Amino acid sequence: MSGFLAILARDLKLARAESGGALLAVQFFALGALLFPLGLGPEPAMLSRIGGGLLAVMALLATLLALDRLFQQDHEDGTLDLLLTAPTPLWSLVMGKTLAHWLLTGGPMIVAAPVLGILLQMSWPAIAGLVVALALGTPTLSLVGAIGASLTLGARRGGVLLALLVLPLYIPVLIFMSGTVTAAETGLAFGAHVSILGALLLLSLVLAPWAAAVALRQTGE
Repeated sequence: MSGFLAILARDLKLARAESGGALLAVQFFALGALLFPLGLGPEPAMLSRIGGGLLAVMALLATLLALDRLFQQDHEDGTLDLLLTAPTPLWSLVMGKTLAHWLLTGGPMIVAAPVLGILLQMSWPAIAGLVVALALGTPTLSLVGAIGASLTLGARRGGVLLALLVLPLYIPVLIFMSGTVTAAETGLAFGAHVSILGALLLLSLVLAPWAAAVALRQTGE
């Protein structure tokens, strides 16, 4: 646990030292969501109808944007070699880094989502559904992304390869995040969508840190 907390605190401190760089993902999330109405038109009914799916897609892309830095800096400055030889289980260190990634990407997006939902003319039930969907979906995106980031670490054109690896795995999360918002918008029960998002999160919590740790050890050998 001490190693987990130490790596979490370290990554958050490094992100704060980078100032604006740490919030790049949420800036992309907000700007992308605001650009669509400029291209599609300001018609309130249309914006309300597409707003939930649009914000879910932007959350996915914003998470992906920040993934290539998850292990890259540690790989370049030699910190990863120290982590591989640390007495703390590597999967717990991966958990700490992934939690830091989510706090710097998913957390701010959840905070910004209600404001963007209002700007996109979404109803309050849809905004509530969106917040629930992002709270369950974005941690899963970070966990699954950690596997892709570890597999592509050190590879040429790693960013493109990372996107090709991770995007197919993001599809179920995207479908059920959008489904939650759509059900909330239309007044239907969205418990089933939320349950599936919760199940995907639990499955990712169990498998993703272990899988990413195995991939990092392969990279270090």
